[in-house]
Amino acid sequence: MSILKGLINFIISLVASTIIIYAINILAGFAGADYSFSHGETFIIWILMAILVNNCFKNK
Repeated sequence: MSILKGLINFIISLVASTIIIYAINILAGFAGADYSFSHGETFIIWILMAILVNNCFKNK
């Protein structure tokens, strides 16, 4: 059961991090900034954001 819960948390973290990254990029675009990321930079930002989201949702 804990493997399934961990997998669900992992998938939720990846989806939430994708939404957050695109939201920040779109909001920055409205402010006049123009960001372009390489594939490697995007992957690292995506994984780090997923770790941050996962740590924010952990129960103590």
